[in-house]
Amino acid sequence: MKKIVIWFIAIGIIMSGIAFAAVFYWKNLRGSWPAIKPPAGNVVNDIEVGNAVLTLPEDFSISIFAKDIPGARVMKFDGFGNMWISQTKEGIISLVEVQDGEAVGTHAVLRNLRNPHGLVFDPQNPFMLYFAEEDKISRVGIYSDSEPEKIADLPAGGEHDTRTLGFGPDGRLYVSIGSSCNACIESDERRAAIYSMNKDGSDFREFARGLRNAVFFTWSEVDGRMWATEMGRDLLGDDRPPDEINIVVEGGNYGWPFCYGQNIHDTDFNPVKSLRDNGASKNTPCVDFLPAYIDLQAHSAPLGVAFVPESTAWPEEYWYDLIVAYHGSWNRTIPTGYKLVRIKLDAFGNVEGMEDFVTGWLTGEYEALGRPVDIVIQRDGTLYISDDKAGVIYKLNRDGTKGYNKNYNARKTLFL
Repeated sequence: MKKIVIWFIAIGIIMSGIAFAAVFYWKNLRGSWPAIKPPAGNVVNDIEVGNAVLTLPEDFSISIFAKDIPGARVMKFDGFGNMWISQTKEGIISLVEVQDGEAVGTHAVLRNLRNPHGLVFDPQNPFMLYFAEEDKISRVGIYSDSEPEKIADLPAGGEHDTRTLGFGPDGRLYVSIGSSCNACIESDERRAAIYSMNKDGSDFREFARGLRNAVFFTWSEVDGRMWATEMGRDLLGDDRPPDEINIVVEGGNYGWPFCYGQNIHDTDFNPVKSLRDNGASKNTPCVDFLPAYIDLQAHSAPLGVAFVPESTAWPEEYWYDLIVAYHGSWNRTIPTGYKLVRIKLDAFGNVEGMEDFVTGWLTGEYEALGRPVDIVIQRDGTLYISDDKAGVIYKLNRDGTKGYNKNYNARKTLFL
């Protein structure tokens, strides 16, 4: 009899576990298939034969710039006009040789790396490549026999392993370091923050914190402010918390893990008492943090972000607008993202509206052709997009240009 009781208890525990797993899957994971399944089709073949699988703005066309680059993430051009690409999950940094604006060959140059992601060239030396692995930042002279030189150690492990680099207008090197978790109190203060340093890695110091996973950032050429995309936490449902775009200021705290979006307290993570114990105001728990500058659809996974430059090759109405790559959701019952979005800004950086810029990667409720990651915009009217799911680099071209806008100087004065 005792064995039968134990057997029934065991069966009950197993069935309860199955029921819990089923509910968890239905609430959180059933929309994850576009992110984890292989591509639903061959986007390279479709584009090369002229099939209109991606929807573009009028007067734009798209082509395959480079292919067979699995896990393609960050893109940077060197002093010769060749493109360097980090392939994070492959542990590789590759070189794409470019002639007359077209890719003519791809070579894996740096191998056996630990989740390489961030790439940037020294603004004063376009042949000195800085690259970030999960656990360190190194630099190396390209087209030479020199070995990489480590300049800084970084915290490794946990959920977020991408480290992104950029040189700011002040000449310092910046690195974003994601959190180790979905929502937690970090034991290492370098997590969930952006740090800056000198070119040699010295004077490594905090720039801003409370940023759960600000994977990409850039600077406005108008006023020099840093803009960063930020991915909110998971497991709070389809529509919260919002993903974000933040204007990141030195010394700023953007609230994670306590608050999100427009200073909304994350009561699912911690009660008010715990929040107060960690330095927040007694009366309004999130008042001491900086709110998001722009709230985005939850779980869009915003990554690459770039400003459209002033150029006769770009329509004036695009100048200084943001183009953002939505990598696409996994923690949402109805998938979202998998596209590029244009955020319209006025002369002072105020948001005037948002609209889809490139769509079509999401082909059905549970399938996707690819997932856009990084964006590089050039003054000649070209825009490059990396896709770590399809393993390609797209080249977007503006078909034709408008003449030089005579009102540009007046608008430039307004910006400054």
